[in-house]
Amino acid sequence: MLSVQEGKKKNDLAKRGCGRDMKTAETNLPGTGAALKGRSRAHPERGRIARAFRRSKYLWLLFLPCLIYYLIFKYAPMFGLVITFKNYNVFKGIWASDWVGLKYYRMFFGNPDFWVLMKNTFLLGLYKLIFGFPAPIILALLMNEVRNAIFKRWVQTFSYLPHFISNVIVASMVIMFLSPTGGIVNHAITALGGTPINFMMEPGLFRPIYVLSEIWQHIGWETIIFLAALTAVDPQLYEAAGIDGAGRWRKLWHVTLPGIAPTIMIILILDIGKVLEIGFEKVFLMYNPAVYSTADIISTYVYRVGMEQGNFSYASAIDLFMGVISFVFIFSANYISRRLGGTSLW
Repeated sequence: MLSVQEGKKKNDLAKRGCGRDMKTAETNLPGTGAALKGRSRAHPERGRIARAFRRSKYLWLLFLPCLIYYLIFKYAPMFGLVITFKNYNVFKGIWASDWVGLKYYRMFFGNPDFWVLMKNTFLLGLYKLIFGFPAPIILALLMNEVRNAIFKRWVQTFSYLPHFISNVIVASMVIMFLSPTGGIVNHAITALGGTPINFMMEPGLFRPIYVLSEIWQHIGWETIIFLAALTAVDPQLYEAAGIDGAGRWRKLWHVTLPGIAPTIMIILILDIGKVLEIGFEKVFLMYNPAVYSTADIISTYVYRVGMEQGNFSYASAIDLFMGVISFVFIFSANYISRRLGGTSLW
C-alpha cells in the first residue's frame, strides 16, 4: 500500500513539474513575453483612461452638446458634398442622381466671370484684413492706457453694442446715412457747399464703405480678446522698463506688443484663413447691379446660381473650391508663423 501511495505522489510531482516547465517554455517563446508584458501594460493604461474619464465626467457632459452639434450640423452634411460630382436632382436624391465627374468645376473655371469674382472676393477680404485686423489691436492698446475707469467702461459699452446689431439693420443704416436725398452724410456735404453723391451707385466706393461698416460693427467685440491678452502681461515688466527709463512708447513697443504677440499671431492666422469668406448677408443687402463690377463676389454668385437658378451641384462645387482655397491659406499662414515666430495653431 505504501509503495502505491508513493507512486501516486511521484506522478503528481511530475505533472506539476511538467506544468511549470510548459509555462516557462511558453514565456520563453519568441514574442510571447513581449505580448504578455504589453497586455499587462495595456490594462493599467485602460484603467487610467477610465479613471480620468470618471473624474472629468461632468466636463465631458458639458462638452457633449457641442460635440452633438458639430456631428449633426458640421460633419454629417459633408457627405452631401458628393453632389458636386453629380447632376443633382431633387426627386432622384443624392445617390440616385447621375454622375458627371468634374463637369461643374470645369464650368466654373471656364466661366467668363471667374476672374472678376475671384478678384472682387480677394480684394474685399484683403482690405478687410489690412484695415480691420489692426483696428481692435489699436483700440485695445488705447483703452489699456486709459486710467479713468468710468470713461473706459463707456467706451467699451459703445464699441461692443454694434456687434449685436444684425447685418440687415447695419446695411439699412449704411444705405440710409449715405442716401443722396435724406442721408446725413450728403446733408453735411451740401452744407459745406458740395453736391450730393450717390455713394451706393459708385463702384469705386463700395469696398471702402463695406470695410468701414465691418470695422464699426465688429471692432469692439474683437477688442475683448486683446484686452484679455493684455491682462496677462506681467506688471513687473513695466516696472523694470520704467526703472530703465522707458517711456510709454518704449513700454508699448518692447513690453506690451511682445506680450500679446502670440495672441496677435493666432488671430491673424485665423483671419487669413477667412480672407475669401466674405459675409454674404451684408454684401447682398448693400450691392446693386450698378456696382456689380466691384461688389459681385463668389458668395453672391453662388446664391444666384444655387437658390435662384436651382443648380445646387454647381453652387456646391464652387463652395467646396472656396473651402479648399481657405484651407490652403490657413495652412500656409500657420506654417510661416511656426517657422518665423514659433507660434502656430498646431
